[in-house]
Amino acid sequence: MLLVMLGMAVGTGNIWRFPRIAAQNGGGEFIVAWISFLFLWSIPLILLEFGLGRKTRGGPVKAFIMLLGPRWAWMGAFVAFVATAIMFYYSVVAGWTIRYLVASFTGEIPGEQPGAFWSSYTTSWWPVLTHGLAMGAGVFVVSRGVRSIERVAKILMPALLVLIVVLTIRAVTLPGASDGLAYLFTVDWAGLANAEVWLHALTQNAWDTGAGWGLVLCYAAYLRLQEDTALNAFIVPIANNVVSLLAGVMVICTVFSVIPALVGNFATDPDALSAFPQLSDAVAAGQSLSPQLLQETIFGAGNEGLTFIWMPELFARLPFGRSLMVLFFAALAFAAFTSLIAMIELASRVLRDAGVERGKAVSVVGVVGFALGLPSAMSLQFLHNQDWVWGVALMVSGLFFVIAVAGSGIRKFRETQLSHEHSDISIGRWWDLVIGFLVPLEALVLLGWWMYQSRGWDPEGWLRPFAVENVGTILFQWGVVIAVLIAANRWLVARTVLDGSGE
Repeated sequence: MLLVMLGMAVGTGNIWRFPRIAAQNGGGEFIVAWISFLFLWSIPLILLEFGLGRKTRGGPVKAFIMLLGPRWAWMGAFVAFVATAIMFYYSVVAGWTIRYLVASFTGEIPGEQPGAFWSSYTTSWWPVLTHGLAMGAGVFVVSRGVRSIERVAKILMPALLVLIVVLTIRAVTLPGASDGLAYLFTVDWAGLANAEVWLHALTQNAWDTGAGWGLVLCYAAYLRLQEDTALNAFIVPIANNVVSLLAGVMVICTVFSVIPALVGNFATDPDALSAFPQLSDAVAAGQSLSPQLLQETIFGAGNEGLTFIWMPELFARLPFGRSLMVLFFAALAFAAFTSLIAMIELASRVLRDAGVERGKAVSVVGVVGFALGLPSAMSLQFLHNQDWVWGVALMVSGLFFVIAVAGSGIRKFRETQLSHEHSDISIGRWWDLVIGFLVPLEALVLLGWWMYQSRGWDPEGWLRPFAVENVGTILFQWGVVIAVLIAANRWLVARTVLDGSGE
């Protein structure tokens, strides 16, 4: 089950988001802040979810009813809905990784023009097909029960870890890799005074460990009561962050190794710049073509640009680059699929807590998941909107978990569910302080910061409800979902089976 939980935590955010965010925020100083929030956000919330799973043996709706009472079932339903809404478009992303794995193997990437394959793929019907393939494979695994999920995790997780280690070893042996390592691990202590470094580090922890999503809660419901809750809650996020760190080394060292050759190529063949609009625009505006400019362009291309446009270009310029590219997209596909399985399991768990048989519950999740993922498969703007709305909502999910435990007594919860007689690690009063004060403060600060940031992106229309990324679209979509769930609260309570059993 530990491999299953690690598969839940390790996803695309570890491999494509962490290296980019670390590079954009100074490298070493970001690592310091990121490790700090591992212990001030991720581990405390994962401890909470482990304890909730052990106590309630169910999903979020059941857990909130048992801890806070029937009036608050809607809170648990909101937590479940946020992770499920992420599943709708995450399945599309998982489909992208499958297509790129095939394309890297067949030699379709990189194409003659950087980004041509990505543009052709995302404007076709292919994303619908690969979205359906990813969702179908996930449903197939989950429908066969927890043992099936464990069997898949026992194959994919070791394979993923081996792929990451092999790619990392190759990356650190490339010419110029030492510059990448220095960039990633050298700390400018003055840079730690930059509040944005800390806010990005907290955001990365909230988005890539799975803390506060409800996924850990659902898997923890299957653990034996004698399981060492505290030890597992430390192992999962620490192992997850080790994978992120290895991915950071892999990507950043690869970028730093290839940059000098790219700069030289552009210097001798200026026409080659026309294939890279951002670079050519910068040069036309008077900026000198330097390694720093190229580095900023690559890491500023966003998750999709870095992964699906730049990484194929970079691998193509490396010795054995084709093989390395296949390994890279295999690792990305494995990471995406194991996380998708966890999201399908969570959504199915809510239905099963409502008395629906597993097979039917998983089938319903599969059909609804495919249908509601179609808009994201057909429109990148829609996918970006959903990623924005429900990614930020994870802060609310974490806050709701804290409210649930606070309502039943934080100290009592710690003593009975975390530092129990079967636990080798005793969780001290520090956890009470972090959960009762720091985590709510962090959640509120992040919410306020992201709202403030988005208002700056669209100062004129920041409250428009149908924009891609602003405050208005968040308030509109959250408001609709919360209103519906509150109205359905009695129905949720009536449908939820509170027999305390787990499967």
